[in-house]
Amino acid sequence: MDLKRGFGVLVVLLLAVSMFLNSQNISFGDIFSNDTPVTLDGVQILEYEGKDLTSILNLRDNSIFGPPEIDTVSYTLNINGLVGQELSFTYDELRTRFNPYTKVVTLHCVEGWDATILWEGILFKDIAGMAGIKGEADTVIFHALDGYTTALSLDYLISNNIMLAYKLNGVTLPAKYGFPLQLVAESKWGYKWIKWVSQIEFSDDENYLGTWERQGYSNDADLNKGFFD
Repeated sequence: MDLKRGFGVLVVLLLAVSMFLNSQNISFGDIFSNDTPVTLDGVQILEYEGKDLTSILNLRDNSIFGPPEIDTVSYTLNINGLVGQELSFTYDELRTRFNPYTKVVTLHCVEGWDATILWEGILFKDIAGMAGIKGEADTVIFHALDGYTTALSLDYLISNNIMLAYKLNGVTLPAKYGFPLQLVAESKWGYKWIKWVSQIEFSDDENYLGTWERQGYSNDADLNKGFFD
């Protein structure tokens, strides 16, 4: 069995196990977790403008092998591909150089659960504007520190004011749930909400398939449609 086929079989098996565990109200994160409680750097907000918010302590950890270890000092978000200027931002620069954007958005997981969160972060279009997108770019590929990838159309990201979040419910995004950055892919299924984002690649490959999309998940991932193609 070649490496690519072997990886595909592994992902399918993991998906089947994930669905079974979810039926038992257990997640992969529960299995691989070291039971270390989530530490928050402040008091989280549980109500915002009349909307009840999901507590961070009630979020599901659906990572396969747990969050990657991240050194805030050495971390950079790299912007490359079809851009006029490749860019790199430290974590501190991301927090200080861009105007913060906040919005309540509900994440819907294919496992059947959802979470309504007050997100705060950077508008994708603000980063894109600094890089200078080339005319042929129509797709954006997001890469995570754990090797996960997914892609979305450039038009969707800009026209819907999609953000990269560094806070949720008023506190810094915990490592378990995506620190330093998570994509808030509003109106898309949860597998598009990539965590631990480390690279944004502008591309003209509108058919690019990410980690789960290569296993048959919809590349559009619209909530009003099924998540399998």
